[in-house]
Formats: sequence, structure tokens, C-alpha cells
Amino acid sequence: MAIVRGCNLPDELFYHVDSNVWARRETDGTITVGMTSYACALAGQLVAATPKKAGKEIEQNKTLCTVESGKWVGPVKAPVSGELIEINDAVSNKPGLVNEDPYGLGWMAKMKPSRWEAEIGSLVSGADVAAVFEAKMNADGFGGC
Repeated sequence: MAIVRGCNLPDELFYHVDSNVWARRETDGTITVGMTSYACALAGQLVAATPKKAGKEIEQNKTLCTVESGKWVGPVKAPVSGELIEINDAVSNKPGLVNEDPYGLGWMAKMKPSRWEAEIGSLVSGADVAAVFEAKMNADGFGGC
């Protein structure tokens, strides 16, 4: 696992760095999506999460959920295009789960990707994660998680 400025970034996930979201490819071809620990640190403690409805087609970089904290309201964007097949009701009921466990219980949605092979090139994973996020944090003037 990469740790950049105190933010955990598991190597096995795929990251859309500009959107601060992650995707985990499941064995059935679906993906699980969530916010990075970096996004959680930027947003602060989440108080609301309003996902789109299951069954909706969502294009890459379009909103799949809107989240709200005491200092920020904004989108959680889809890392790839596809159908939203499941939302995490636990997060809708207790948004703070995202802050507590962004890569586990705090996942936001599950999607059936429609253009995984075409869009995977826009995601970062493995050994490249630390350097890319370090550069983003530098550009953002971010002190750390």
C-alpha cells in the first residue's frame, strides 16, 4: 500500500486521480467505486451522501453520488462509464463510514463498466500511484491526511 502524506492508497486499486476516486475490479467484471482517503481529508467529515439511482447509465467523469460535509458539497465522479447497479445504503444512512473506512465499508457504488478496456488507460494503479498522488498533492498545496 502506498502512503502519501499520511493518506493510504492501496496499490491494487485503480484511481482516477483528478476526481479522487478509486475503482476495484471484481471477479464478475463489475467495479466497486469509492472516494480516496485524500478526498476524505479534503472534504472533511461527511454528513450526507445522495447517490444516483441504480439502473442509471453514467459516463466517465459524471456524478454518481453527491456528498456533503460541514465545509463542502460536491460530486463523486464515475472513474469509468457504465451502469450503476448498486448503491451502498449503509453510506446513505451513515455517510461518515466513508471517512472511517474509504476502501472497505465506505464504498459508494458498484458499476457494470461499459468501456473498461477503452477507459482503463485514464486510471492509475500499482507502482505509479504514489508518485502521481504526490504530484497532485504538491499542485493542490495539500499538507496531509
